[in-house]
Amino acid sequence: MTLADTVPPPDLYITAELERRPPKAIDYQGEKLALKDIAAQMLNHPGQVLPRLVERAMQLTGAASAGISAFEPEHGTPGLFRWRDLRGKLASFEGATTPRDYSPCGVCLDRFEPTLTRHPERYYGWIAEAGVVCPEVLLVPLYMAHGQPLGTLWIVAEEAGHFDAGHAGVMQELASFVGIALAMLQNQRRLQEALERQEMLTREMDHRVNNVFAVVDGMIHASRLSAGSVDGYARSLSGRLHALAAAHALVREASGTEADGPPASAGTLHELTRAIFKPYEASGQASDRPRLVVNGADVPLGNRAITSLALVFHELATNAAKYGALSEEAGCVSVSWERCGEHLAVRWHEEGGPPIQGPSQRQGFGSILLRNTLTRQLGGTFELDWREPGLAVMFSLPLSRL
Repeated sequence: MTLADTVPPPDLYITAELERRPPKAIDYQGEKLALKDIAAQMLNHPGQVLPRLVERAMQLTGAASAGISAFEPEHGTPGLFRWRDLRGKLASFEGATTPRDYSPCGVCLDRFEPTLTRHPERYYGWIAEAGVVCPEVLLVPLYMAHGQPLGTLWIVAEEAGHFDAGHAGVMQELASFVGIALAMLQNQRRLQEALERQEMLTREMDHRVNNVFAVVDGMIHASRLSAGSVDGYARSLSGRLHALAAAHALVREASGTEADGPPASAGTLHELTRAIFKPYEASGQASDRPRLVVNGADVPLGNRAITSLALVFHELATNAAKYGALSEEAGCVSVSWERCGEHLAVRWHEEGGPPIQGPSQRQGFGSILLRNTLTRQLGGTFELDWREPGLAVMFSLPLSRL
């Protein structure tokens, strides 16, 4: 039988004693200065909000040590606490972890109120094994303003009977203020991220419009070479423009789907590549060789993945039509993919286009879009190989993100 299976001592949690103890003089000026200090950190140094809370807690309570047990959820488990911003005698335990369901911090979060415990090492084996003696520990829950659990603030006294209701009240006020401050910082970060996404979309739209003009110009040229009459020219150009519109509609429809929740199957990789590549499968090239060759077992795609990959393949095809293999009549592109464990390895290979002299000295928006989409949105890896015969692009994507 483990220690966790034993009955805890009846005097392990003694929160009720806080109200029975004679209150010490409350340092209202110190509390006011602490609030001003934490507010200043929130404005100027957000990363120092929690460390300053710990320091002020020690000052206001006269404790020997203090710290934050930050809650880290883990899928399929109750999660754990990680000690951070430790001050005083226990500072050497910075970064240590403790179980969520077997610790005073977990009890404090469950009770949602300040909690006082006496010599917790008597029941919690991991405290005793660390050689730590805690005559008395006052714990205060830390929650964001909207209820997200952050962890607990804990304060250790060197002697029993040290803490009273005044200490608990002050610490609870500071903790509540910090929760509001952190929620404001989180909302500010989300707003900033939304603004950055909006800026990216604006730049992307400008980039897409310019690309459409370039692609249409190439289609006009290709259609002129292959057409035997004005009517044939019109039919050829109209068909390619309609195919290009279909590819853009695929991206737009996928972009308009719900972003939250598990990804639903919105199509397959073969369906996506057919729609995206159709505008570039021009007839009338110098040989009967296909302009684009696709190989690989079909892969189902969710809404978010189909959006991202549509942009990736559209960007690569547009670049090939403007500068690479598809800008020459004899040029061609091969796209292949295969499953490698939990990842999908994709290769884009161009040949027959203008010789490449080396990587561009300037990273354009298209390259930035490719890298951000593949690495940030899809969690993959991305590599460009500027081969003289033609560009090669390799990327690997987690199947779980598709």
